Amino acid sequence: MSDDLKKLLIVMPCYNEEEVLPQTMKVIGSLLKKLIKSKKVHPESKVCFVNDGSSDKTWALIKKATVKEKIFSGISLSRNFGHQKAIIAGMYDTDADLYVTIDADLQDDCSAIEKMLDKINDGCEIVYGVRDSRDTDTWFKKYSALAFYKLMKLLGVNIVYNHADFRMMTRRAVNTLKQFPERNLFLRAMMPLVGFKSDKVYYDRKARPAGETKYPLMKMMGFAWSGISSFSIVPLRLVTFMGFFICFLSLCFLCFIVYRWSVRGTIVGWASLVTIITIFSGVQLVSLGIIGEYLAKIFVEVKQRPLYIVDEKVGFND
Repeated sequence: MSDDLKKLLIVMPCYNEEEVLPQTMKVIGSLLKKLIKSKKVHPESKVCFVNDGSSDKTWALIKKATVKEKIFSGISLSRNFGHQKAIIAGMYDTDADLYVTIDADLQDDCSAIEKMLDKINDGCEIVYGVRDSRDTDTWFKKYSALAFYKLMKLLGVNIVYNHADFRMMTRRAVNTLKQFPERNLFLRAMMPLVGFKSDKVYYDRKARPAGETKYPLMKMMGFAWSGISSFSIVPLRLVTFMGFFICFLSLCFLCFIVYRWSVRGTIVGWASLVTIITIFSGVQLVSLGIIGEYLAKIFVEVKQRPLYIVDEKVGFND
């Protein structure tokens, strides 16, 4: 009977999570044992913790857990590659029939994994974990996230509303994702590009039980901009339209100057002239900055450097 069951791998990226990791292991371990006991997944299903270059005792805790429990395994990257690449490492460097990606901070409801399995058994290839509400967020984070999703939609990026990186995928979906060669990763927008039949599972997001968030304001804003610049060329088009608009304004201003000169003679008002020059200079610098961001992404892509480098693996049979 076990040969008919699917092997599940729960991928949990970890960066300096020593404070919350013991509790995470207890919760996620109990859930997986329950799924194995109820014969919903294969007995060889595992939890894979991906240590993303942590500077605390995260990797030591993972290694210790793999010795005590055979359901735990770990991958340690050679340095900090970032959250998205740690997720990719957990999926690409392992073998399973089903993959779940979920953060190690216990804010996403692990019990939703059982509902995801039901969706997969109904024929879905990708199941998105979607937040029911944002009651645990601060006022700023709540409305900034809402603005981000609306902006992404306005820019033509297909993204699942209120979905982060909590999802379940079949081996087929993961193998298809491997065909996307980009180095600038934004998985929330990449997964809808994979296609295949998909569905959503809704859950309530909880407050972090221990430790600190690894996404402060500046890092969160950088991640948002990375997503926009990786999946939309609208900012570049706005630069072009802005250029045409400024040329039009300049032509109107020139006509106004000629008219004033013909009627009243020499025009005084250096302050207004300097203000206009300053505004246009600022627009030009912003435009060059946007173009530079896209050129920098091209620079990274053409190098084809590895997405991640594995330093050590523990808890795997091979």
